[in-house]
Amino acid sequence: MTFVETSRQHLFQQAWLTAFVAALFCLAATTLQAAETKNLKGVALIIGQSKYEHITALPNPANDARDMAKMLTDLGFDARSVTDRDAAKLKRDLERFTEDAEGADVAFVYYSGHGIEAGGENYLVPVDADVSSLKDADQALVPISIVMDALKKTVPVTIILLDACRTNPFPPDAQVRRAPTASASPIGAGGLEPVRGAKALGNTTATDESLGTVVGFAAEPGRPALDGAAGENSPYAAALLRHLAAMKGTEFGSVMRMVTEEVYLDTKAKQRPWVNESLRRLLYFGIAPPEPTGDDGLITGERRQLLLTISDLPGPKRAQVELASLQDGVPLDALYGVLKALGAEKMPEDPTDLQKLLDAQAERLKKMISERAALRTDDPEIKRLVASADKAIGQGAIATARKFLDEAVGRVEQTGNAVDEAEALVKQKRLADAAIYARRADASALAFDYQAAANDYAKAFSLVEKWDDKLRWNYKNQEAEALNGYGYATGDLDALQRSIDAYRIILNFIPNGEQNRDWAITRNNMAVVLQTIGERETETAHLEEAARIFRDSLVVFEREKDDLNWAAAQNNLANVLLKLGERQSDPKRLNEAVTAMRATLEKRPRDKVPLDWAASQMNLGIALYALSEREPAGEHLTQAEAAYRLALEEYTREKAPVEWAMVENNLGNTLVSLGIQLNDKAKINEAADAFRAALQVRTRETFPVSWATSRLNLGNALSGVARFDMGTGALEEAAAAYGDALTVFTRQRFPMDWASAQNNLGSIYQTLGQRTRDPARLEESAAAFQAARRVYTRRAFPLDWAMSHYNLGNTLQLLGGLTDKPDRYSEAVNAYRDALREYKRETNPRQWALSEAGLGSALHWLSMSNADPKTLADSVAARRAALEVLTLEAAPIDWANAQNGIGMSLLNLGNLERTDKYLGDAEAAFTAALKVFTRESQPMQWAFEQNNLGDIHWNRASYGGGKAEYQKAIEFFESAKQGFTEAGYTIPIPLTDQKIDLVKKQMAKK
Repeated sequence: MTFVETSRQHLFQQAWLTAFVAALFCLAATTLQAAETKNLKGVALIIGQSKYEHITALPNPANDARDMAKMLTDLGFDARSVTDRDAAKLKRDLERFTEDAEGADVAFVYYSGHGIEAGGENYLVPVDADVSSLKDADQALVPISIVMDALKKTVPVTIILLDACRTNPFPPDAQVRRAPTASASPIGAGGLEPVRGAKALGNTTATDESLGTVVGFAAEPGRPALDGAAGENSPYAAALLRHLAAMKGTEFGSVMRMVTEEVYLDTKAKQRPWVNESLRRLLYFGIAPPEPTGDDGLITGERRQLLLTISDLPGPKRAQVELASLQDGVPLDALYGVLKALGAEKMPEDPTDLQKLLDAQAERLKKMISERAALRTDDPEIKRLVASADKAIGQGAIATARKFLDEAVGRVEQTGNAVDEAEALVKQKRLADAAIYARRADASALAFDYQAAANDYAKAFSLVEKWDDKLRWNYKNQEAEALNGYGYATGDLDALQRSIDAYRIILNFIPNGEQNRDWAITRNNMAVVLQTIGERETETAHLEEAARIFRDSLVVFEREKDDLNWAAAQNNLANVLLKLGERQSDPKRLNEAVTAMRATLEKRPRDKVPLDWAASQMNLGIALYALSEREPAGEHLTQAEAAYRLALEEYTREKAPVEWAMVENNLGNTLVSLGIQLNDKAKINEAADAFRAALQVRTRETFPVSWATSRLNLGNALSGVARFDMGTGALEEAAAAYGDALTVFTRQRFPMDWASAQNNLGSIYQTLGQRTRDPARLEESAAAFQAARRVYTRRAFPLDWAMSHYNLGNTLQLLGGLTDKPDRYSEAVNAYRDALREYKRETNPRQWALSEAGLGSALHWLSMSNADPKTLADSVAARRAALEVLTLEAAPIDWANAQNGIGMSLLNLGNLERTDKYLGDAEAAFTAALKVFTRESQPMQWAFEQNNLGDIHWNRASYGGGKAEYQKAIEFFESAKQGFTEAGYTIPIPLTDQKIDLVKKQMAKK
């Protein structure tokens, strides 16, 4: 599963290669203050309940109890094991244990069997329990809190491990009463709940002599635990046996973290233990037993470090690993091992990049697993080393696997000269040696050492080239993939070109130049590399070549009826077309990308591949959104919104949190654009909610790049909200959001995102400067737009270059008004005309129209300083041109602004020419604007229109219209004052009062 922003999808090429040691430990406790440790006395009670008489029996608790008792005895505990106890015996066992614990330092209870929770109490279930036991639970069952309270009064440290979280063994509607006359409570649906007796440190009183408690649950609160295969240990017991007795001076909390992640991996993420710890001192298992030796010792050592690494991994990243494991059918352990080998500092910050990485490595793991049987060697040492390497990879010990394979290759090289000269034996030797190099290459690639992997695949290819046609194909193909991986990760264009050269060598293996399925797969994968190169260049030749190859591959896959590879190639084609379309003014390629995305959906039915279907819906939304930026109306925006909402039906937060957050983010972008275009405040608020939802998963700590992206987008939404609020609160919040984004998006690391944030920050400063009448803010706005152009060059990004000029023109206009400097208006005119060098009506109608409207506005204000009627006439012409695209239905706010501007220019043109012939058209324009600028929705703009209509009637009165026109002028000016007051914008009111006084004086003279 890939997403179009980052997908580099390779097609599926069929590969022809097709103890635990008990140890003696003692306990040591180290206080937080003391510098020395002492040996402690530990007592343990181990309970295993298997043979239930009236409810579901459990095969494994007796096994768990036997093995745990031996382990704890070996650790130095005075351990006693009991099995299959009825209520009376179980209570007696616990009472005796409490008595025996007198004078001990640590009391350890392990319970394996049924357990339930009801009314806030957890109960151990004796083997003679039945439904009637629930009527008097405190007597017929064993409340855990009573056991804990008794032990806490007796020993300093209490450890209780409960492998008792199996599903409820009683009828689902059964009720529990602590006593026959007590109120009834339902049984918890699954598992136990946190034990009330395990107090937090902050609640421990100074007189409490207990050093604390540890209560371990086999599963998270309210979740059931697995019993395991019959005759074996439960997953929880197996993990305890593996790690509790084999640690060397490791603090107990770390041991339990290892146990937690061991169960998580062993159950394929179905079960995750939980620990409630309130120790006031650190607890260690101090005397080291003999560590596992040999290969197993090396594997176990690295695995323990892996488990601690997993325990620190945030939930969203866990979800991505789990999803990749589930979809690709590879072990969780190995995928987590891949991430550990990569290292936290190199782990992709963007979730789409992480998903791509996981998908690629999962595919590599699948190949390695499928090819295990292909190894043929008569050297027992090599067999042992390769088997240990396979085991290490399965356990997530990638570095250890590489060590084994290094030794295997060393063995190969030591024995290379001893091969019999007989051709058959030479062939066998060469093939076997090549397999070892390839196996080491696989391990290197899992550790992201693609360069070493490519070298070993090349060596394997050289060994088999003249012996086996299929193997030479396979090894050369893997070399090409490794070179592509290295080039993509490092930006090494030479490595990418060598990858392309390797694919061209493979094409020469196809007899007679036949254009078959293998030919199409190889060329498709070569095109992926070409796309990688093309995206890093300003020219588009490599992207165009990639598109041609993808189209050629589609013909073959269609002929071969290979729907899987056809859909992948179609997705790749759509991706390239989208990249090409984003760079071009003509929307043709974007339309082609949308068509390709829809074609992909036809081969990815929702009922068969729901997550792939959802990914394609999201990619379609991205393409539709890009296309919407080239159109005057919102048709494609509405379609993009629908596609995202469909994707969210499969990408739920519970099932795929990272993908869910990605779609929420993209949906928010679409809703912002729709809200602004339709003047719909509810849409913009919904967009802000979508970004805030995405940020619940895209935290700065977990996904800093995605966090910055969503913070930037939230700023855009808040900027839209500010259109409906004349204050500055939303604008300041938006500026803070952009500032947050810029802490991650530096120009050096993320030039495009940095430029986008600079552009958006410029827009916020522009609006703040306008509302606060602060020239300094407007100067900051102009500086931000000019900074963005350091990245947005006309040659590389013509449309973004034009956008920055348009935005700069808006700011310069406002500066001209506040500073009374006409040259600012001239600069604004030049900025808009620069924007129109790229914005064309045929290809970018909306941006073209907005630039024409901006040009008309700048010309209007410029005419106020030069008193040039031609400048005003040009202003009217520009705004009327804009109205050909900015219609009332498609862009009501922009349409109304243009109407208002036409009216103002016509009014001023009449004043310059001393004529009333333009007043009718000006009045019609102002009145039209009121269709959008209503008193309820836009009180400030409504007030300005009232003011402008007042000017119309004042002018008519001056040209002989009489007192009636004067009276209408006063009425409109008074309405304007009321509107400004309602909008909280009082700055124009004194000027309006002056107008009213002048009108009254002129009327009095008539």
